[in-house]
Amino acid sequence: MAGFKAAFINESVKLLKKKKMLAAVILSILAVVIGQIAVTTIKHGLGLRVVGSVEFPIVVLTFITYTLLPLFAIFVAIDMFNGESSSNTMKITLLRPVSRFGVFSAKVLNLALFIVGNLLFVMLLSLLVGFIFNPASASYMGIVKVILSYGLTFLPVFVFALIVVLLSNVIQGGLAVFFLSILVFIGFNFMGIVFSSYSSFFITSMFDWYTLWISESINVFKIFRQILIMSGCGIMLFTTGYYLFDRKDI
Repeated sequence: MAGFKAAFINESVKLLKKKKMLAAVILSILAVVIGQIAVTTIKHGLGLRVVGSVEFPIVVLTFITYTLLPLFAIFVAIDMFNGESSSNTMKITLLRPVSRFGVFSAKVLNLALFIVGNLLFVMLLSLLVGFIFNPASASYMGIVKVILSYGLTFLPVFVFALIVVLLSNVIQGGLAVFFLSILVFIGFNFMGIVFSSYSSFFITSMFDWYTLWISESINVFKIFRQILIMSGCGIMLFTTGYYLFDRKDI
């Protein structure tokens, strides 16, 4: 554990120093601001009330889940593996008294914390903006649904990020991994629409699975099935990714 803690702290410090963190913050703020401007414009221009203070974060979540969040997860995953391999900083990390499993686990854990931090930041910011511009529609149950929705979004996005980690340990070039990850993202969405009966097996189709939890009628069987699918995919992707990382000549 001592080696893992050192590797985890080292990866955390490196992640915080990346410009991608600042870019993620700025683009997340822009997404919330643009969303509120659009809602305000519709409200005052057409006289329509689109969303309330607690519905607005759900709208923002729907947008970032299929755009910014997976994109930044791709960037961070590629930088952690391909970026460090190409710059030879991975060799320095592995020279320390820590196993490859410890280094791999520390990187994956930091990737997970990045996704959690991004979701938490957007949730708090969108809730704040929603309360400022439409405080009358706030409710306790609405806030609970928002927290639940953002929390549940972590799992499918993290599993998708593990796919990127796997690709990063198969292909050397970061640019090739990026384009392949985008193709996988688009392909999964396309196949989820075409083969709707099997959409649960395509991770990206479950990015909005939080709607199953906050709907009036909860489909317990479908929720349980999707939990099993995502957990199984996550375990297999993590194991395969580590196997490739362990056998990789760095």
